Amino acid sequence: MPANKKYLTQSPALRFAKISAGFVGGYMVTQALHMLLIKWWSTASAIITLQFAGFALWAILMILAFLSKNVWITWGVYLLVTAGMLGILYIIGAI
Repeated sequence: MPANKKYLTQSPALRFAKISAGFVGGYMVTQALHMLLIKWWSTASAIITLQFAGFALWAILMILAFLSKNVWITWGVYLLVTAGMLGILYIIGAI
């Protein structure tokens, strides 16, 4: 069953922004979270656990980026969350 055209993004720039928000923004949030968790847990067990959880989180963040109405808010949230987690890492001295 083909998609209804009125629900598809018409602008190529917005389509690229959604794809990049899902792919790059979701990856940044996932990696920042994992760096934060590795700092608190023992490194070996955290890396093994986060291999699987990281892919699931990244997939969920990609889906959320595609479902959002305003991609710029999604980009902003992803950047703020990433900056917040990296700020915490910087404050505790991990970076």
